[in-house]
Amino acid sequence: MNEILKFINDAKIFYLATVEGDQPRVRPFGFAMEYQGKIYFCTSNEKNVYKQLVANSKFEASTMSKDGHWIRLQGKVVFDPSKEAKAKAFEIMPGLASIYKSADSPSFEVFYIEEGEATIYNMKGETKNIKL
Repeated sequence: MNEILKFINDAKIFYLATVEGDQPRVRPFGFAMEYQGKIYFCTSNEKNVYKQLVANSKFEASTMSKDGHWIRLQGKVVFDPSKEAKAKAFEIMPGLASIYKSADSPSFEVFYIEEGEATIYNMKGETKNIKL
């Protein structure tokens, strides 16, 4: 898990894909954290990404490193309503306050990966698989 989180955080921006009906939807994300042994992300429950993940919890995320390696992360999303998880997100990224004001914001959501798997690729076609 640490290798996956480091890869994503070093890249700064990663792209998270969901499905809406029969259409793929991809958007940039910039926050990932470890909490209680799981990789967490956050979003607003007012966004389409939230609605898409509630309708279908499967997702993929991908990003590329400066040295030409890339990662594909997939799994299922589980939303965590706990105040502790939300507070941890604000502790790690205080800039969230400019969007959500506080961890108690009714629109602020955190979620983690369940049944996750990542594959790291390089330009030679070599891969490394990591189960979460």
